[in-house]
Amino acid sequence: MRKIKKVFKAGSLGACLIFLSLFSQAKQMTIERNSAGGYTFFVKGRPFLIKGIIYNPTPIGSGYDYDLFSDPTKPWIFDGKLMKEAGINTVRIYSCRGADLRKVKKFIRELYKKYKIYTIIGDWLGLWDRPCPNYADKEFRQYTKKKVLEIVKALKDEEGILMWVLGNENNYTFSGKIAFWTSPEIEEIPDLYERVRKRAQIYYSFVDEIAGEIKKIDPYHPVALGNGEVSMLDVAAKVCKNIDVIAVISYRGKRFGNLFENIRYLFDKPVLVSEFGCDSYDAYKDKEDQDVQAEYIKFQWEDILKNTTFKNEKGTCIGGTLFEWNDEWWKHNEGYTSDWSVHNRQAGWSNGSYYFDIKAKDNLNMNEEWFGIVGLSKEKNEYGINKRAPKKSYYLLKEIFLKN
Repeated sequence: MRKIKKVFKAGSLGACLIFLSLFSQAKQMTIERNSAGGYTFFVKGRPFLIKGIIYNPTPIGSGYDYDLFSDPTKPWIFDGKLMKEAGINTVRIYSCRGADLRKVKKFIRELYKKYKIYTIIGDWLGLWDRPCPNYADKEFRQYTKKKVLEIVKALKDEEGILMWVLGNENNYTFSGKIAFWTSPEIEEIPDLYERVRKRAQIYYSFVDEIAGEIKKIDPYHPVALGNGEVSMLDVAAKVCKNIDVIAVISYRGKRFGNLFENIRYLFDKPVLVSEFGCDSYDAYKDKEDQDVQAEYIKFQWEDILKNTTFKNEKGTCIGGTLFEWNDEWWKHNEGYTSDWSVHNRQAGWSNGSYYFDIKAKDNLNMNEEWFGIVGLSKEKNEYGINKRAPKKSYYLLKEIFLKN
């Protein structure tokens, strides 16, 4: 009996170890680099291409203060079905700071259990706070880090979590383009450009500090640095030792040009194109043009795909999250609530890479309220949400994603 018991114990221990190994593998997302320098993202031991969408399904009449996770209509139940049918496997959430994390867990769980759609959770790191963030301020840094780690601790064990993204386009604060910040130490630097680089060094060091703390409590999911284009990534490369992925925002028109080569040179990490796309409104002709949106997105996605190891052994791209799921009617006049029920046709900014309507008045051709691949109707469906009207770009992506 004693001998048999020993064997049973050993067998039980072996079974436990196998179980723990499988459990660990089931949770773990890994990134592998091949001999050619290409990067492949693995989920549960399988190569995984992120075919993602940015998800903030603000209803008509709501605005910047819309709380997705507390919405009693649970729009993700309906939208998730449409996404699944189109081959979308990931949603990106900019931030869940301030939300009830129990509800966020439920959101992640339902999307994954029902549709096998993963969630990327980000945090603005205070970018849009008022007063503006100051990344040189000790108290601000401590508070921000505390809030991010609270989110990670609460959500890390959800099977549907794919990745964490820290920041978005916070590097634009270094020059004061948005949310200017500084410190006495910075202002003592005589050269203006060196001041900008000092802000970059302070900010990226802070991001790396948070990333390091995340890895202590969650070793299973990659941590990405959110960045607007490639600006200052050479500074990030020197201080960010805990970053796994570069999550880059890029609006370069139909193709990304030398984006991937630049990132490889500046900061050789896997690349997630975390925000890209095209609006469906022609500001020059003053009318909707779904064909142009579909054409641009087609070329953009093809460029992403050819820079992955699925098509090129030297590929560094692990996928993309397109901006965005549905049109948001509040974005042109963010603080004017009466306008949140109007689908504005006025463009808000200019980008010559989208040349089809660059001849619009004052060259303003980017229509912030028309970037969705799904349109909205004021009429409600049986779920109590605005009726969805998939655009041509939705059906185009469906064809591409299901084929790939």
